[in-house]
Amino acid sequence: MEGLLDINNWFTLGMLVFLQIVLGFDNLLYISIESKRVPEDKQPMVRKVGIGLAIILRIILLVVILKAIDAFQEPIFETHAHLFSASVNIHSLIVLFGGGFIIYTAIKEISHMLAIHDIGSGEPEAEKTRSVRGAIAMIVVMNLVFSFDSILSAVALTDVVWVMATAIIISGVMMIVMADKVSDFLKKNRMYEVLGLFILFLVGIMLVTEGGHLAHISLMGHEVHAMSKSTFYFVLIVLVIVDIAQGRYQKKLQLEHERSSAKAGEG
Repeated sequence: MEGLLDINNWFTLGMLVFLQIVLGFDNLLYISIESKRVPEDKQPMVRKVGIGLAIILRIILLVVILKAIDAFQEPIFETHAHLFSASVNIHSLIVLFGGGFIIYTAIKEISHMLAIHDIGSGEPEAEKTRSVRGAIAMIVVMNLVFSFDSILSAVALTDVVWVMATAIIISGVMMIVMADKVSDFLKKNRMYEVLGLFILFLVGIMLVTEGGHLAHISLMGHEVHAMSKSTFYFVLIVLVIVDIAQGRYQKKLQLEHERSSAKAGEG
């Protein structure tokens, strides 16, 4: 293989694996939520098969992008008017679709979790109507949406195919391991599910703005700008801090209520 003994290729491989892991956090959240739609005994298999197929298709996508990277950037639709203008290419369409679908999924799951009429009705189990094949298909498709930008980043860092393919395989295997751990954590700590869904919603917003920026969308003369990664991580940290503070305050109120109830009982 080209440059197998080249230390620079191994350094680039390490960078790419790290990049894939960092960018894969939001993907893990989606995989965890999607796999919950199938019976519990099938969930680990759905996650493993879905990610395994996605690894194979990522490598195929990598080859396709390398062969036709210009085609992904060429405009397929253009319009220039005062109220709305855009220059849409395949790349921007993929990112816009992915972001929109993630926003829809997050809002749907949050609405379902907050629905009072579901309490004690057995509805949550009834919601798991997605077939195993359907869940695997959705995991594969959305995995490819999430991986598109990371593959383009890999192409920008190196032109050595085996380095990029190896990074995809290593990060994919790590994702299989981490997907089960993330799902188990959310199962044992149900209160963090809402936080995870709001983070997923934020990821959808980020992808939509990025897609709008790639498509050069302008609304009434105001161009859509991509949400910066620093802004995304800042908001994410604020969400986590608020969730932790809210949880502790809720425990304090519960403790105060228990103490007041105990005193009332003694009186």
